[in-house]
Amino acid sequence: MTIDWRPTAEIATLRARARLIAEVRAFFAERDVLEVETPVLGHGGSTEVHLASLSAEATTPAGRERLWLQTSPEFAMKRLLAAGSGPIFQLARSFRDGEVGRRHNLEFTMLEWYRPGLGLDELIDETAALVGRVLGREPGPLRRRRYRDLFREVLGIDPFTIPLEPLRRLAGETGGLEMGDSDRDGCLDLLMSFAIEPGLGRDGLDVVVDYPASQAALARHHRDPEDGEWVASRFELYREGLELANGYDELTDAAEQAARFAQDNAARRALGLAAVAVDERLLAALEAGLPAGSGVALGLDRLIQLALGKERVAEVMAFATPRA
Repeated sequence: MTIDWRPTAEIATLRARARLIAEVRAFFAERDVLEVETPVLGHGGSTEVHLASLSAEATTPAGRERLWLQTSPEFAMKRLLAAGSGPIFQLARSFRDGEVGRRHNLEFTMLEWYRPGLGLDELIDETAALVGRVLGREPGPLRRRRYRDLFREVLGIDPFTIPLEPLRRLAGETGGLEMGDSDRDGCLDLLMSFAIEPGLGRDGLDVVVDYPASQAALARHHRDPEDGEWVASRFELYREGLELANGYDELTDAAEQAARFAQDNAARRALGLAAVAVDERLLAALEAGLPAGSGVALGLDRLIQLALGKERVAEVMAFATPRA
């Protein structure tokens, strides 16, 4: 049997990747944002229903323990913020089970940064500036789009008020899937992916705001001025139909965060999914006091893919999962 040992990216591409990563570091150095490193393995994982965490059994000072490969460095970075780090960023190896495809890989590089005292609008502007820096060109106009308005414009529905059964039918017809037992957020995610996302970020950057409150487990909530509906203080940034970044006005209330983790695990069990260990150290850090501010996670491999004009994210990785 012939084994394909060669990298999935050309060496010239890896050199270009290194130059772009140097630009990222320069961007944050100019803004006096500290680079940090946090563990890949932790005692808690992501409880989010639509994320699949990977775990490993390991021998630690406590004996045999189950440790979780981090879906992002968020929890540990927030502990640093609570300890007084000030603004920080990280280029972190992150892992999500089952995420393999043209835009996904099981293991990937997450660029994540946190800005104490910075509002979400300011963080949106900074994220757009970083994207332009890596792309090496002016990305075009920055447009803010409300989640609710996008569904009205593209699909003719209000995602907050449409009853579940017609929502399931529409999602099934759009995705060609059976959605009979899907929850509301699952249907909305499918419609976002199939019907709305492909048209976002054309000739510029689109930033989607005011997501349903149920779709941001680690963000603050605020009232939609239209009708008082709770929405998430969250944004996602798109370029050429590709979601690049996900930002939050960060939740700082420990009790509320613990309740949301419990709700997530209850939803997981209801769907027949295994519960995920809650990060108790994060909750302790929130109890000690997390400074108000905002943070964003950006898929660096995807951004480099766009910058270098590659068709698949594997083309900008030394060894994508099939050849790892």
